[in-house]
Amino acid sequence: MTRLLLDQGLARGAAAILRERGLDVRHVGEIGFSAAPDEAIVVEAISSGSVIVTLDADFHSLIAVSGKLAPSVIRIRQEGLRAEALAELIERVLAKADVALTKGALVTVSERSLRVHPLPVVKA
Repeated sequence: MTRLLLDQGLARGAAAILRERGLDVRHVGEIGFSAAPDEAIVVEAISSGSVIVTLDADFHSLIAVSGKLAPSVIRIRQEGLRAEALAELIERVLAKADVALTKGALVTVSERSLRVHPLPVVKA
């Protein structure tokens, strides 16, 4: 099962909804990381075996430049999602990309598309 770490800016209530549905989810605000720098969140995600879920494009850049296989990141390109809509979107992403996320991937999801880039990112 994929363990998730929701970043600041995402509805904290989505973590509770997803836990009620049987997923292993924490929100950075629940673990004292609401003001943590991105690098600290990456370290936490690696140590806990979590996939980062975020609105922030910086995580994709950090992971791509590192050349590492982890952590996987789901970047949501839809702002203002309420907890229920966010939880449903995350469930849809997991249904389509769980295997890739388990292996290591950067996933970008928008209203119309879902793109998966396996890790490590290969530079041309």
